[in-house]
Amino acid sequence: MFFETYKTELIISVVLIIFILITRLILKKLIYKLGRATNINDARIRLISRYTTVTLVLITLLVETFIFGAQLKDLALLFSSVFAVLGIALFAIWSILSNITSGVIMFFSFPYKVGDKIQIHDKDFPIEAIIEDIRAFHLHLRLDNGDLVTYPNNLILQKAVTLIKKDAIDEGSDAI
Repeated sequence: MFFETYKTELIISVVLIIFILITRLILKKLIYKLGRATNINDARIRLISRYTTVTLVLITLLVETFIFGAQLKDLALLFSSVFAVLGIALFAIWSILSNITSGVIMFFSFPYKVGDKIQIHDKDFPIEAIIEDIRAFHLHLRLDNGDLVTYPNNLILQKAVTLIKKDAIDEGSDAI
């Protein structure tokens, strides 16, 4: 009975899911290709790939609601209620979201790579260090004295940064 009633919607849903899976595969390959071409480490490539998959799933769920007959006014009421609750909850964790967004931006346009020695021009806490790792929320920076500093992604995009040496780790390992 259910399958007979919603036969057209189910066929459209199957086509949509196949389309989304193909789109996901293409986007995943493009992200990996871009990541490899720009020498980005695999962990960051996988992270951006996961973000893309989650975004596609959310888009698919939204389109599915329209396929099965939801009206725009019903969705507007649902989304306004959900966003009101999420807005209050997310206000408390805005810095986490800011760091995640910065991590995605850094994946596509960050001019520095793991191993580069950089100087961060911060009037309160200037840093000169080697980038040891780039994570979803922060950078791992190794100071000359051996200390490890974690620096938030959103701050690295807000500060002036100077490249001191490209691949300082590789040059340091050759001397040993």
